[in-house]
Amino acid sequence: MNMTKLVGIVLLAVLMSMSAWGAGNEDLYGTWRLVSYTQEILSTGEKIDVFGKAPQGFLHYSRDGRMYAILVKAERPKPIDLTKMKDEERVELFKTMVAYGGTFTFDGKTVTHHVDISWNENWTGTAQIRNIRLDGRKLYISTNPMPRPEDGKPIIAVLAWEKVE
Repeated sequence: MNMTKLVGIVLLAVLMSMSAWGAGNEDLYGTWRLVSYTQEILSTGEKIDVFGKAPQGFLHYSRDGRMYAILVKAERPKPIDLTKMKDEERVELFKTMVAYGGTFTFDGKTVTHHVDISWNENWTGTAQIRNIRLDGRKLYISTNPMPRPEDGKPIIAVLAWEKVE
């Protein structure tokens, strides 16, 4: 095989891989509405609806490489008067939400959220790695095994999203 053919084949392979990378990003871009948020306890297989059966939330990936996520429990306390809230009410509001933003990188299977700002200061400045599966207008995101915040039991969190029209 001559050198010109070899260079042509290599160039074609590179362009095809770049095209596949771009298609993956195009599928990810946009706004997604939360459908479910569960934790699976690895030792028992038990699945917990973290924020109830009808959580609310949005996840957005933009072409400029930025992302944000905000999730809330289905039924949250609604303070009557913010100026008269008790600390227990504030704690409950904090415990019933997740919110963060930053930049992201995506390799077609894994998205890494590089967190610039977060409701949980422990996440700010970290890289949150998530496994991605796209299925048409559905997006499934799962974590690697991690300790459950409430009791330390190893879990995998799974979030299902649908593309916003």
